[in-house]
Amino acid sequence: MLEKFITFMIVGRNKDEEGATAVEYGLLVALIAAVIITVVVLLGNQINTAFSSITTQL
Repeated sequence: MLEKFITFMIVGRNKDEEGATAVEYGLLVALIAAVIITVVVLLGNQINTAFSSITTQL
């Protein structure tokens, strides 16, 4: 999928691939959202602790 995305950005797209391109963009956005949510869930408490520590020191 990443290879198709890079090819699309360099070469462009054919008119018969509009639907497939929209689906690929949707999948890419969903993947990015899933990664962000996972990182926030896994590191949320550590980040909160770090900001709390900085706030109390200020």
